[in-house]
Amino acid sequence: MKIMKFGGTSVGKPERMFQVKDLITMDNEPKIVVLSALSGTTNALVAIGDAMAAGDKEKAGNLIDTLHQHYNTFIDLLLSDEAIKQRAVNTINEHFEFLRIILKISFNDALNKDILAQGELMSTKLFSIYLDSIGLEHLLIPALDFMSIDANDEPQVLAIRAKLNKIVEANSSIKLFITQGYICRNAKGEVDNLKRGGSDYSASLIAAAIQASVCEIWTDIDGMHNNDPRIVKTTRPVEQLSFDEAAELAYFGAKILHPASIWPAQHFNIPVKLLNTMQPEAKGTIILKDADSNGVKAVAAKDGIVMVKIKSSRMLLAYGFLRKIFEVFEKYRTSIDMITTSEVAVSVTIDNTQNLDQISKELQPLGDLEIIAGQTIVSVVGNKLTEEKGLMSDMFSALSHIPINMVSFGGSTHNVSILVPTAERNETLKALNNGLFGLD
Repeated sequence: MKIMKFGGTSVGKPERMFQVKDLITMDNEPKIVVLSALSGTTNALVAIGDAMAAGDKEKAGNLIDTLHQHYNTFIDLLLSDEAIKQRAVNTINEHFEFLRIILKISFNDALNKDILAQGELMSTKLFSIYLDSIGLEHLLIPALDFMSIDANDEPQVLAIRAKLNKIVEANSSIKLFITQGYICRNAKGEVDNLKRGGSDYSASLIAAAIQASVCEIWTDIDGMHNNDPRIVKTTRPVEQLSFDEAAELAYFGAKILHPASIWPAQHFNIPVKLLNTMQPEAKGTIILKDADSNGVKAVAAKDGIVMVKIKSSRMLLAYGFLRKIFEVFEKYRTSIDMITTSEVAVSVTIDNTQNLDQISKELQPLGDLEIIAGQTIVSVVGNKLTEEKGLMSDMFSALSHIPINMVSFGGSTHNVSILVPTAERNETLKALNNGLFGLD
């Protein structure tokens, strides 16, 4: 059995759903199809929740009406039979009735999670109705029946495996299952989610749970590119990556893949393919246990970074000084991306500034503190980079005109990272594309 996950752009228009149907019927292998919400829906639902949180129920109501009209138009183009079209309208009306009901009750975080879940619930139900309309046998299985996270927001892999396998075994005659990405239940049994990009995570968890032959992630780009195609014109897809290489690229900014989606497939050694819904004949990228070659594979950029610099000639060499710094970040559950040290200073980067004020207050007694926002981590990713002769020379030669605030090398054999002002991000990516790949 294989997993096929389709993102929002892959199901965002009726004609795209027709393409998805063609893709999932290309072979006879049993499969579970994981769908995201229609493109734009999650953003609209976030805006509805934000309006409700701000007490602006009129704005929330207008946003609900606009989204409802979009779905009615979508249904009109997706289905031709009037009876089936009415079934779809009635199904979608139930979800928008729910959204309108919540305008009358007190808003809270749990309710917001219910709001955000509507997108995936609607996309899968519409796709299921469309498959019914063309007589394609399948079963819609609610992710809320098997996908769960614990009190620390970590997926309950063993529970997911037990519940999902029970569902599949009870329907052994069915070869095609449809389910939602992103949504789950939390430790309290409430509707929750795997955060933004969580549909990739869902697909990987499902693949691990049923020991799938492959986990296919279908998007609107033909695989993982060697640079950001939105910024650099002359990029090319990378045909093969190791799990470690892909994880580094996803974490450090490659938008095609959710960072958390790598580890379940890696842990259970499930191949992952990144494919293009609009160009299914393209090879895309396959992610496997072992790298196919050494050297640089790709470059990625991660924005929204803040550098925190602590300078203290008195304390730095003191026993336990670094531990004290890390304990502050641990206290506020704030991850560190990069770290560099010298005789008198420690610099770290973070991408979560939610508790930055409290972190700053607790770090100030340790030394002179400097906070520098508006930074971007640019990462060069490949296999055995620490053994690559001339790499650093090529990088710094290409970046001779770029101000670099930090360098991280040697912590991983798969990654060399630099920190640059976000204003220099585009020029940095272009310069590395030329210096490392010979592409203008």
